Amino acid sequence: MIRYDLVCADGHEFDGWFRDSDAYDAQAFKGLVACAVCGTIKVEKQMMAPGIPAKSNRKTESTQPVFSAPADPRPAMLMKMMREMRQHVEANAENVGQSFAEEARKIHYNEAEKRSIF
Repeated sequence: MIRYDLVCADGHEFDGWFRDSDAYDAQAFKGLVACAVCGTIKVEKQMMAPGIPAKSNRKTESTQPVFSAPADPRPAMLMKMMREMRQHVEANAENVGQSFAEEARKIHYNEAEKRSIF
């Protein structure tokens, strides 16, 4: 099983569990992955840190006291900026899909019209 942090087009964040990454891709392509808050099917995976389990032979008790600090607003601002950048690229460039490298070479060698692609 794999857990993805997901976000919808309206910025609602939630998580989803899938058998593997192919299962997520297949369900998202069919429109079966929907926002848990608003129901939209415009859902994307968020950037995530890998989950690395602790060794079972290590002590789990912390000898250091744990202090609570206010939440840092910078990661949320960064994610917002990245979403806005992605929306800008999608609105102002042509999606060439799997043939990106081929199209980029054609543009570079003046075999195709110069344009923004992603």
